[in-house]
Amino acid sequence: MRFNFKRRLLYLGIGAAVFLGAYSVGAAFPLSEEEAAMVRDQFADQIEGIDQYGIFFNNLRISLAMFIPAAGAGTGAFVGFATGTVYSAIAEQTPGLANIPPLFIFVTPFGIMELFVYAMAISRSGILIVRIVKDKPWRIDQRRPFYQNTLKPTFIELGIAGAVLFAAAIIEWEIIEFLGGLDNTLIRPS
Repeated sequence: MRFNFKRRLLYLGIGAAVFLGAYSVGAAFPLSEEEAAMVRDQFADQIEGIDQYGIFFNNLRISLAMFIPAAGAGTGAFVGFATGTVYSAIAEQTPGLANIPPLFIFVTPFGIMELFVYAMAISRSGILIVRIVKDKPWRIDQRRPFYQNTLKPTFIELGIAGAVLFAAAIIEWEIIEFLGGLDNTLIRPS
């Protein structure tokens, strides 16, 4: 199995840049008052009754889609953009968030962990499509090398993603509980 640590870090950085770039665009995207209210309502509905397991399964589902060859990078950019618009819509309504830069969320322990997984998934999506085109695994003589050099590291990264996201969900939930629990009235005022 070939593994170039520096190259993998470069790809990880590119994946993080894709996600953070899309997130920043989403956070800066102007929303009308009605659009912002609709985004807040949809988000409040999504997190209603959620706990650490719900957070974990939501983030795992999102990251698994980001592992899909080629399409995963687009999914990652879309999720980043959508997350940025949610932050923008909530910050507009919440005075305490108005002066906090949108990227600050990724300074939290769970934010760093989630960003790592999303960057890993986005970059693996790109790696997979390149390897599929170059290695042509549909040829019988290429199947074993493709498995060893490409699929095996992908399965390892899927396991890492699950473990990191599970830990991140527990940390995120503990922080939410420490801060007083989920308060949807901040997201969707009466």
